[in-house]
This record gives sequence, structure tokens and C-alpha cells, in this order.
Amino acid sequence: VTLRVEEGAALGVVGPNGAGKSTMLSIITGVDRASSGSVHYRGVDVTREPASRRSRSGIARSFQIPRPFVDLTAFENTLVGAQRGGGLHGAAAHEAAMDALRLAGMERFANTQAGKLSLLDRKRLELAKSMAMGPKVLMLDEVNAGLNSSEIDGALRLIRRIAERGVTILVIEHLMKVVMSLAERVLVLHHGKLIAEGSAANMVRDKNV
Repeated sequence: VTLRVEEGAALGVVGPNGAGKSTMLSIITGVDRASSGSVHYRGVDVTREPASRRSRSGIARSFQIPRPFVDLTAFENTLVGAQRGGGLHGAAAHEAAMDALRLAGMERFANTQAGKLSLLDRKRLELAKSMAMGPKVLMLDEVNAGLNSSEIDGALRLIRRIAERGVTILVIEHLMKVVMSLAERVLVLHHGKLIAEGSAANMVRDKNV
């Protein structure tokens, strides 16, 4: 897979289960190491840099299955994102954590243990943790999985608010409604290979896709 994402763009990644979508995100973010090829971010080769260094340079992701620190409050979870992921300290970290909770509509749950949150609110918290890191690029791995139609509409509004802040978005999705609504360009993966690329409208009409 060879791809390029322009700053401020919204890129969709689609494909069947096992196509390599999440693996690609893990390689870009440094969760997994690339066995070959390279990852360049803002003109710098980061292929061998650890995930922590990539996150502090502005690369963030959310995971398909939210895994918060269940015994910590929503605020404390988000504070971890600001401190460990964003490299912030003191008042700056607290401000970034609260701003991220407000953005996600989670401020009323600031003092609630993450383990007591619903699936929808855990997913919102996942986005808040990522935003507390102050990302330039945010990679979303099926953030709408398991949500109903109304909840998906709310998640779409939240992602648009994030994009309005100038954050580059790369979203993995199975729901074409989400892809068509968010992505200016779509990559289609199959068996670990890029089989098509173009506008969302063209991808839906592509026979190979």
C-alpha cells in the first residue's frame, strides 16, 4: 500500500475484514513495526520511531474497541492522553483534557469512572483522549461500530467538529454512509493491497470494489 495524505484532508479507508486496514494504522502510528517500506510524516522518516514519539509529534489514533483505564475517571483518562501522548504538564495538560471532554460532549462525565460509561460514551472518551494529545493527524478505526443510527449521526457531527479544527482525518469504516459523508478521497484495501483509490462516489461505482 502506498498512500499520501494532504494536510487538512479527510481520507476514508474501506475493505472487508482482514484486508489490512487496522494493521496499516498500527504501522503508521508505531504500534506495530513495519517489516519493509517506510512511513514519512511531515517530511521526516519516522519508520523506526516509537509510538510515543510519533504521538508527541501529532499522530493520534482511536481503537475499534475502546480500552479506557476503567478505574480512572473520564477526566483522568483524558489527562493521560494530554500528558503521556501530548507531552503536556500542569495547567496546560488540565486545560487540554477539559477542552477535549467539552469537544466530545463528555464534560458532565468528567468525574465518572470510565468503567461505568456506556459503549457510546466510551467511544466519545476514546476520541477525547486522542484530541487531548493535540493531534495534527487523527486516525479513527471503526469508531461507529456497535452504534445505532442516531448515535452514528452524533458521532459524525463530532468528527466534523474535529475536522473544522484543521485536524487531518483518516477514517476506517464499514459503513458507507459515514465514508460518503466524511471522506473526500477513499482507499480500498483487499488482502493487504490497495485495489482502488478515488472519490467516494467513484468508488461505489467501481466494479472491482
